[in-house]
Order: sequence, then structure tokens, then C-alpha cells
Amino acid sequence: MLSKEKAAEIVKEFGRKEGDTGSVEVQVALLTEQINLLTVHIQENKKDFSSNRGLLKMVGRRKNMLEYLKRNDINRYRDLVGKLGLRK
Repeated sequence: MLSKEKAAEIVKEFGRKEGDTGSVEVQVALLTEQINLLTVHIQENKKDFSSNRGLLKMVGRRKNMLEYLKRNDINRYRDLVGKLGLRK
């Protein structure tokens, strides 16, 4: 699970203004951090199928948000993908 300190750090880094928690960039960054943590958990616990399902749902939600951002503002999309290192 994501700690409050880590979440606040991500909000501060990716937020468009002070206290911005709802922008697409912040939501994608938070989801990415949770996905990374859950991926490590899944690798250690291969039979944890419910966490695996939750991971797949998070990946789908992140994908939808990235597609939305790509449609509406390609420059913000490119900046975010570059910062997070999502695409090769």
C-alpha cells in the first residue's frame, strides 16, 4: 500500500498547482506507483489471484486515463510518459 508521505510527494511533483490531487497526471502517477508495488507483491506471491485481478484493473484504469490525456493534450501526455518512463 502507498504511504501518505509517498503519495504527498507524488502529488507535489506531478500536480499542476498546489494541492492538486485530481488532475490526470497525478492520478496516473499514483496508479503507476501502486502498480509497481503490486507487481513486486505478485512476483513473490504467485498464487494471489485476487491481487492479480486488482493489478489488471489498475492497469486498465491507467490506460484509459492515458488515452484520455493523449486525445486532449498530446504535450502533457508526452511529458507525463517521459517522466514516468512508461513507453519505450
